This record gives sequence, structure tokens and C-alpha cells, in this order.
Amino acid sequence: MNGTQTGLLAGLVLGLAATQSFVAFLITLAVGVIGLIAGRVVDGRLDLSDVFGRGRDR
Repeated sequence: MNGTQTGLLAGLVLGLAATQSFVAFLITLAVGVIGLIAGRVVDGRLDLSDVFGRGRDR
């Protein structure tokens, strides 16, 4: 799936969650963000050592 298809799918899922309740929408959004971050780490596009580093550059 490319970025456009993934974005469309995410929008549809968030739309369905919004019809249920606002809390379901927020939970779906949070899980989606966690999935996005995990996917970027697995693909190698995001290096978590830069975010949670030990402060080597101080």
C-alpha cells in the first residue's frame, strides 16, 4: 500500500470510530499514531536513540 491508500484507510477507520463516540475516536487515533511510529522504526526511517538518547551531545 502506498501513502495515499494508507491515509485513505486511516481516514475511513477514524470516521467510523467518530460515529461511535468521541472516546472511541481518540483511542483509534492514539493506536494509529503508535502503529505509525512502530512502522517507521521497523522500516528504519525513525531512530529512537535520537529521541531517547543518553545525552551524549551535552
